[in-house]
Amino acid sequence: MNEKSPKRLIVGVSGASGAVYAVRTLQMLREMGVETHLVVSPAGRMTVNYETGMDYGALAALATHHYGAKDIGAAISSGSFKTLGMLVVPCSMRSLSEIATGVTAGLLTRAADVVLKERRRLVLMVRETPLHTGHLRAMTAASEIGAIIYPPVPAFYAEPKSIEELVDQTVSRALDLFDLDAPATKRWGEDLEKGRR
Repeated sequence: MNEKSPKRLIVGVSGASGAVYAVRTLQMLREMGVETHLVVSPAGRMTVNYETGMDYGALAALATHHYGAKDIGAAISSGSFKTLGMLVVPCSMRSLSEIATGVTAGLLTRAADVVLKERRRLVLMVRETPLHTGHLRAMTAASEIGAIIYPPVPAFYAEPKSIEELVDQTVSRALDLFDLDAPATKRWGEDLEKGRR
């Protein structure tokens, strides 16, 4: 993207637990002035409502643009639509498996496939535990074709004082992978060691 191109990020939300990460991602990106393109799977809509009480309209209002899960003609389904890449937050095992095999069933996994074929950054915030061998193989396969596997594992070195701070640090570090510097990020050797001296 050239200097005049807007910073654009595709945000996919699938049905795994962890809807708070999706909400906070969209909020942070809005605060940072990043153009967001949201696609939510049917299971993702259900999980967002169940875990946060938000309906789809409230979630979509946090994004710059949003698309239906079956809208295969959407801008984000084409490689000619330039973006920084895509963050799937959270990423279910079903979505991961579709991405890993290239057999896409809707816009979320189609957009992820496009990001991979265009050699852009794809970050999958995989949320499941415990993991069986099939899960691990799917993660390996996704990694081998260019995806970054980013489980939302809390970073306790940041000394979080609340769940909100844990979520913010996790989302901030995911955005780092797109060279997006979120103000909430606490960095080792910069912010964190100073207070210990």
